[in-house]
Amino acid sequence: MAKDPICGMFVEEVESSIHHKKDEITYYFCASQCLNEFLEPEKALKKLKVHVVISIALTIPIILLSLPHMIPQVGHLLPMDIMGYTNYILLALATPIQFWIGLRFYRGFWDGIKAKTSNMDTLIAIGTSAAYVYSTIVTIFPGYFPFTAVYFETAAIIITLILIGRLLETKTKEKASDAVRKLLDLKPRTARVLRAVIREKNDTGESTATTSLDGPRLKLVSKEVREIEIPVEEVIEGDLMIIRPGEKVPTDGTIIDGSSSIDESAITGESIPVDKVEGDKVIGATINKNGLLKVRATEIGQNTVLSQIITLVEEAKTGKAKLERMVDQVAKYFVPAIIIIAIGVFLGWYFIGNAGLTYSILAFVSVMIIACPCALGLATPAALMMGAGKGAENGILFKGGEHIEIASKVNTIVFDKTGTLTEGKPSVTDIIALDQMDNIELLRLASIAESGSEHPLAQAVIDKAKNEGLEVMVSPDSFEAIAGHGLRATYSNQVIMIGNRKMMYDNKISIDENIERRLSLLEQEGKTAVLVSINNRLSGIIAIADTIKMGTKEVIEMLKKQSIESIMLTGDNEMTAKAVASKIGIERVIAQVLPHQKEEIVSNLKTKENKIVAMVGDGINDAPALAKADLGIAIGSGTDVAKETGGIILVKNDIRDVITALDLGKKTVSKIKQNLFWAFAYNTGLIPVAAGILVPFFGLSVFGWLPILAGVAMAMSSVTVVTNSLLLGRYKPKK
Repeated sequence: MAKDPICGMFVEEVESSIHHKKDEITYYFCASQCLNEFLEPEKALKKLKVHVVISIALTIPIILLSLPHMIPQVGHLLPMDIMGYTNYILLALATPIQFWIGLRFYRGFWDGIKAKTSNMDTLIAIGTSAAYVYSTIVTIFPGYFPFTAVYFETAAIIITLILIGRLLETKTKEKASDAVRKLLDLKPRTARVLRAVIREKNDTGESTATTSLDGPRLKLVSKEVREIEIPVEEVIEGDLMIIRPGEKVPTDGTIIDGSSSIDESAITGESIPVDKVEGDKVIGATINKNGLLKVRATEIGQNTVLSQIITLVEEAKTGKAKLERMVDQVAKYFVPAIIIIAIGVFLGWYFIGNAGLTYSILAFVSVMIIACPCALGLATPAALMMGAGKGAENGILFKGGEHIEIASKVNTIVFDKTGTLTEGKPSVTDIIALDQMDNIELLRLASIAESGSEHPLAQAVIDKAKNEGLEVMVSPDSFEAIAGHGLRATYSNQVIMIGNRKMMYDNKISIDENIERRLSLLEQEGKTAVLVSINNRLSGIIAIADTIKMGTKEVIEMLKKQSIESIMLTGDNEMTAKAVASKIGIERVIAQVLPHQKEEIVSNLKTKENKIVAMVGDGINDAPALAKADLGIAIGSGTDVAKETGGIILVKNDIRDVITALDLGKKTVSKIKQNLFWAFAYNTGLIPVAAGILVPFFGLSVFGWLPILAGVAMAMSSVTVVTNSLLLGRYKPKK
């Protein structure tokens, strides 16, 4: 069985089913409507918007004009001169809704017949048609049936509500393409490459052209190398690219000359830039922070890491496993059963009960109306709308009903580390003064030296100094960045060096065993320890780390109590990841993974370990995993790509809202199940009455009341469902 990529219904993978092949993948559809939406989503959305607006505009007056039928006491509110024509006005308003706006349901019904199955469209088409046809006959031939109650509003409300639900679903799916567009925006537009200038002589004179340094050319007269700027699409494998400080890396490659710090946060999620030297690989769309690099292009086009991320997001959103639609599964059996019962009732009373054609038709129509999916259609959207509204009140945005439903079933949560469990911004955690230097003076001199640097670690030191009330506007007398090692600055006749062990060794500054032990302890805690020397004497250690968000530990503890497994998945190094995990109570850590690997790990959790997986993340690098997970939860402070790929957005950037989102999902699904019970209890419970079980006790006159009883049952089931859903308004998040 395949799943319709638009509505999520199961479809038989046979030649007779509606299908379409795209990019070597065959997609199956439950109806031609879904196929059209798949092929032309923008056109389908525009058409759906128009239909929803017109449907609402026609349904409102239908409801107002129907009030006297439903509540006789309000009949005096209508002008007397239209009272006698109410049914005709209702017929005129309901007809375009039924056959123009509702045409999609008839097409779905017909497609179901051709596929020898039934779905929600079948239920809607038959139920609304029964109400419409009966009401039309009563309107045009008022003397044919003993009673003149009409049910135009029933058909109109059902069609309008379901169209509104489909519009919300379609708008949510549209976000997937927005996410891909934002990923594409990350790509650099141009690249600076070294190209050979070829000068050739021919009969008409000399011509000039450029080619790759490795490109063979005939009639070579002279060859010189020139740096030129070209569209990134024209970069070929083997090209030598020149990348200056502050520029984006055009495409994946290997450094052949130079060293620098590369900000890879957009791709790997690692908050601290990575030092790169000759021979290291760099990823396209990352940012060169300092240092001139010469890079040989190794991957281009669709083979780059960023292109693979884009492909993974597209595939995951298209092929994402949808929830099994309960109503569709019910419709598969419920619809044929109701039709058989209704026909059986008609034939039974006509041929066996000798009730005559009129009363037999009344019994048939009563069974069809009482089984009409009004409450069934309201059961899910009413609860979902309340759940989504309550979520919004608490800073949790559910993009669609299916995400609320999945939230109730999650048993495994995969957390990105940087920006999700941690603040995503380096900050100073420890200051250890040495050589009779006090902490404040060490921090003051370090911040002055760092004020000449653009490195994120430098900013962390400056921020710490500001928080301590120190003057940081002073600039050093001289400044030199030493790529991959640190910096050297002078201020007030003092030489300040800040960097790693190698920088100290290169400058013959000794590090004794006691200091080495302190450095190792800090690094085991996942911190970056930098050494500070003043006038060639080791004067202190400053430890910098990405701090853990408030409430993170409590969230992990609550998830454990609910038997939900927590996993940390990060692009950071393993030592840092395990250090953070140990502090907050996460036992399973998967570190040093790239975006496509994150997606693979989430996929394996779903398929090989049979987990229902929620992924919580904030970065572009999380997008494929957010899309692949059963439920993507994006942190509100994260990138637009992450927010548009996720199914839930935590607006307040509070990790504790993960607990609230899951809890609200469970409460909402509980209400949906209660609503479905009441919908079926009313409708199916009164089917025997509609079929005429009371006739032996009260005679054939009961048939005249059957449509009214059916309408009352339908109204009561709807009121019960809506009232039960409104009870969700009392929900309060767990403390």
